[in-house]
Amino acid sequence: MSASFEIRVHTSFENIDPSEWDSCAGSTSCESERAVDPFTTYRFLKALEESGSIGPGTGWQAEYLTVHKGDEMIAAAPVYGKSHSQGEYIFDFNWAHAYENAGGRYYPKLQVAVPFTPVTGRRLLTKPEHEQVGRAALIQGLVQLVQENKISSAHITFCAEDEATEGEKIGLLKRKSQQFHWKNSSYQSFDDFLDGLSSRKRKNIRKERKQAQSFGGEIVQLTGDQIQPEHWDAFWRFYQDTGARKWGTPYLTRSFFDLAHERMRDDILLVLAIREGQAIAGALNFIGADALFGRYWGCTEHYPALHFELCYYQAIDYAIAHGLSTVEAGAQGEHKLARGYLPVETHSLHYIADPGFRDAVAKFLDAEAQAIGEEIEILTAYGPFKNSGETD
Repeated sequence: MSASFEIRVHTSFENIDPSEWDSCAGSTSCESERAVDPFTTYRFLKALEESGSIGPGTGWQAEYLTVHKGDEMIAAAPVYGKSHSQGEYIFDFNWAHAYENAGGRYYPKLQVAVPFTPVTGRRLLTKPEHEQVGRAALIQGLVQLVQENKISSAHITFCAEDEATEGEKIGLLKRKSQQFHWKNSSYQSFDDFLDGLSSRKRKNIRKERKQAQSFGGEIVQLTGDQIQPEHWDAFWRFYQDTGARKWGTPYLTRSFFDLAHERMRDDILLVLAIREGQAIAGALNFIGADALFGRYWGCTEHYPALHFELCYYQAIDYAIAHGLSTVEAGAQGEHKLARGYLPVETHSLHYIADPGFRDAVAKFLDAEAQAIGEEIEILTAYGPFKNSGETD
């Protein structure tokens, strides 16, 4: 590393310039004023910190890295010291158990990630023309933190594929996982999308949409100033219910949603089912420059297929209407396959300090990658779309 570069560690965003961070994050695309990835923007990550969703008592302690060339920030990464593996969605619980059973101490560890957000994106954020040196500096800084603090490991999760490839070349362990994404093949309408499905899958989706609409109210899509405080009050109830059932305790605080509304409501799509003037179910999405990201769902009343309608079909409707190429509907869920969401690879990188443990993890990852590749191939073959030449 050239002496002209300086790596800094920050325990909060207070001393980081928002415009400099967003310049590294590539907050907007050439074609759109929207953030390519809303989750690595300063305003999103700062809202997590300011709301107390991360920080003392959460197991997520900020250790943000920035790289500077003179007075200019050229690279940055959202790094957190972790005392557990909750809220990551790339599971390493078995690694922790194995290491600790062998007498090691797995926690704390370092996590380069967007907390609670299983969305693929750049994690080693660099300004244009500084990609190579910026990424190398961030990885060097990450390794130095592990070594100097004598901790077990560092993990870069849901990183971009090119980051994973470069990281593997310099010695990090590459891990393959999978999610289900919907891809827009220049559809003009939802029916246009349905026309590409097999007859049975098409009929099932139409049946589910009809079932969902029979709950006795209306389904609305809200964004920007259409979203009102009472809508967040309702969604908070939904989120608490889902969080309590899935994780025991919701990850995000109530304050986070207020800050998101204040700073990011134009980047949010809230889909609500409203009956007799009251919201009874809802799904929260974030809008990127070319993708819609489904994040949370919840309800206070249960109706057949309403979950599929609010989370998957309404998202497809929105993506088609606004020309978005992709809908990412979150982690896991093979049930998404029948609804037009196909398996795709996701990637992560891992630095393991202990050589023996690193070798064991590497062997596991090789076997896991082969199994996931085979699973993606099988699931894609059994997907809902018509085979070549197939007619109804």
